[in-house]
This record gives sequence, structure tokens and C-alpha cells, in this order.
Amino acid sequence: MLEGLLIGLETAFSLKNLFMVIGGCIIGTFIGMLPGLGPMSIIAIMIPIAITLGDPSAALILLAGVYYGAIFGGSTSSILLNAPGVAGTVATSFDGYPMARAGKAGKALTIAAISSFAGGTIGAILLMIFAPALSSVALLFHSAEYFALMIVGLSAIAAFAGSGQVAKAILMTVLGLMMATVGEGALFNMPRFTMGLMDLQSGFSFITLAMAIFALPEAIFLVLNPARAAHSESGKIENLRITKQEAKSIAPVIGRQSAQGFFIGVLPGAGATIASFLGYAVERNIAPEHEKKEFGKGSIKGLAAPETANNAACTGSFVPLLTLGIPGSGTTAILLGALIALNVSPGPRLMTDEPQIFWAVIISMYIGNVVLLILNLPLIPYIAKVLTIPRTFLIPFILFFTLMGSYIGQNNSTELLILVGLGVCATIMRFANYPMAPLLIGFILGRMLEDNFSRSMQLYDGINFIVERPMTMILLFLAAFLVVLPYLRLGKSKNAD
Repeated sequence: MLEGLLIGLETAFSLKNLFMVIGGCIIGTFIGMLPGLGPMSIIAIMIPIAITLGDPSAALILLAGVYYGAIFGGSTSSILLNAPGVAGTVATSFDGYPMARAGKAGKALTIAAISSFAGGTIGAILLMIFAPALSSVALLFHSAEYFALMIVGLSAIAAFAGSGQVAKAILMTVLGLMMATVGEGALFNMPRFTMGLMDLQSGFSFITLAMAIFALPEAIFLVLNPARAAHSESGKIENLRITKQEAKSIAPVIGRQSAQGFFIGVLPGAGATIASFLGYAVERNIAPEHEKKEFGKGSIKGLAAPETANNAACTGSFVPLLTLGIPGSGTTAILLGALIALNVSPGPRLMTDEPQIFWAVIISMYIGNVVLLILNLPLIPYIAKVLTIPRTFLIPFILFFTLMGSYIGQNNSTELLILVGLGVCATIMRFANYPMAPLLIGFILGRMLEDNFSRSMQLYDGINFIVERPMTMILLFLAAFLVVLPYLRLGKSKNAD
């Protein structure tokens, strides 16, 4: 391991690879800031450029830098515009955007930058220590366990429901699951619930749905409510620094979510999205009662948790990719394609056969996280000035990126009609005080849930897999406990009264 680490240090600190890290981080950060353009799109575009480099180490370092740079920068549009273009930063908007609305945009961006840096750096340390051992642990998880893990993710909806709103949250989750069934199914390659529209054959686009339930209603609210539009329109960005008390408050959150996010990222098929949702849910559930009420209204813990978890999970997703050759997410699937195109065979022997690639990527993650912190912190006062733009200009700006993000995702004009239709429905639901986050959680996890359930049913000849796989049963019991927990707390508080 020590010899491999020294080879990795020599490779990563070559002038060429340092430029690759810096270039990848800069490209990823600015792409992540644009709603609608996620890491998958830009990595797919950059694969031909990476291949022309001829050096597999440099190519993978560049693409990895773009990947975690995009997740790092993706928090910006979530915090400032409530327009998460990357699934992994949806949970960031729950508390990041309320902080920006309250005039704390600078502080929110600072917390996001520090949390992202800590999560990515701790994740890189854990990757270096545990990669060989975790590759064997990841092999123990089969379709049945992934199905149960998705159920645990869905059971976290209680964390996104306000007091007495658990029923509404469950209803919205079910709606999200229903929307995930539109298009071709996992068992049969036959279109379902498409109403004869060819454009729905591949289902609803995540980007379109995210824009429709977050960004578009925000623009409509600004138009319908001039008082809201006029709010926080001062030309001065204040509170860029966090206090010692705030740092002390988020430090345990960062520690917990770095570890949890990393281990969730290790599981193939989990990734940054589930890590961010579960991170938010866990921190809300373990928070004291007075702090729990702040979640969803501008809690610094609610912002730090998903930002730490998603960056740690990004690093963790390289464990199954490099040690098993199994992509942990859509983005790492594209990275796997890039490795194969570069004649590199990821798997258990990569660490011994080509240590310069394996260790150089890990070392580059340390360098990349430092680069991202140096790049982002000085720019926070300028990035935060987006909020000082007069709302008469900001509303068309939000609408433009919303429409462009949706169109670029599918390159299809029908997406714009779907966007507007879903956006109007989401606005009405927000007026009726229905939480939007559970709908998106149900939609994101719905496809993975169905795929893993179908595979488990085929492998274990029906529903028997629940009994035959003890880990599956344990995870399902955990999910049931998370659903019942809010009602137990409600009963306890009533008895106390």
C-alpha cells in the first residue's frame, strides 16, 4: 500500500496532472452552478477530450475533478435560485434557499463550501484506508438489499414533513412513485402510462421534474407576490463568515455525515442522492426539539448535512468503480465507459496491476478538494450578489435557466409543455401546503426500487427474498421504525402536555 501511495503521489503531483485537477474542478464547478447541466452531461461531452490525452491517469483525474466539482458547485443554484439541477443537491435547497431569502446567502454558501470540502476530504481519507476491504463488503449487497435500502430512503420522508404533515408527505411520495412508473418497465420493455405519447416512452425527466416543482413555482410566487419579490433586495451581502458557535454546531454533523455519506456511496446503486436525503433525515431526527423546528426554514445543520454527505458519497462511489468495475451511479457508469475506452480494466487487480492510476485518482481528490475550497471561498461575495439583482431581471433569469435546463436535458420541445403543466400543479400544491421534497424522493428512488424488486422476484422465485436475506429484513424493519417514529414522538409530546 505504501509503495502504491508513493507512486500515486508522484503521478498526481506531475505538472500535467495538477493542471488536469485544477481544470476539471473549474469546469465542474461552473457546470454545477448552471441548473439543468449536471455532471453526467459534461462528463459525456468531455470523454473524447479525455481520450485524446493518451494517459489514462490524466484522463480519469480530469473526469473525476469534473464530477466532484459539479457536485461541489451544484449547491450554488440550489441555494440562490432554488433550482437544483443535480439530484444530489436537491436536499441542499431545503434549508439553503430559506437562508438566502433571509439575507444569509453568503453564510449559506460558506457553510456549503466548508461542508463540501470536509466531506470530500474525509471521504478521500476513508477511500485510501478502506477501499480494499469495502470492495468485499459491497459484494454482499444484492438486489434484495438494494430494494430494502430504497425503502429506507423512502421512509425518510418523515424528515421532510412539518408537524402533523406526515400523511401529506406520504401522499406526495406515492405520487412520485407513480410518476416513476411512466415509461418502459423493468420487467418488460413495454411503454406504460404514456397516453400514446412517444415523448413519454422513456418516462419523465428528472431535470424537468426538479425544475417544475422547485424553480418554476418560485418564479410564479415572485410574480404573484410582489412583497416577497421585494424582500431581501438590499445591495449589501453580509454574514459571509460563520461564528465560532455555528462552527461548533455543524462540526459533529460534518463528522457523522462524512462517514455515513462515504459508506452509502460505496454501495453500488446508492450514490450522492440517497446519501444527501438520508443525511438530512438522520440529522433532523436526532436534533433536539427546538432545533428540529428550524429544519426547512434555514437550519445550518440542515444545510451542512446533505452537502457533506453528497460529497463524501461521490468519493465513496469510486470504491465499487475502481475495485469491482461496478458503477455506483449514472455518472460513474459514464466514467466506467471512459476507463474501458482508455483500455483500463477496473476490478480487484487494478490496485496491483496499475497502482499509478488507482492511487493517483485518490491523491488527486485531496488536491481537488483544496482547489475547490480556494476557488469557491473568495468568490462567495460575488456569487451571492445574484440576490441583489432586481427581481424584475431575476424572474426572467430563473425562467430562462428553467426552460433551457429542461430542454437541454431531453432536446425535446414537449418537455417544455410538461414543465409548464407540472409547474402549475406544483404551485397549486404549494399553496395547499403540500411538501414537494417527498415527491422528488419518490420519483428518484422509484425506478431503482422497481428494478431491484423485479430482479429479486426473479432470482428468489417470488417474495421469498425477504425471508431468505436477513440483511433485507433488518433494513425493512429499520424503514418501518422510521415511518412509525413521528407518530411515537407525537404521542409522547401529547402525554407530556
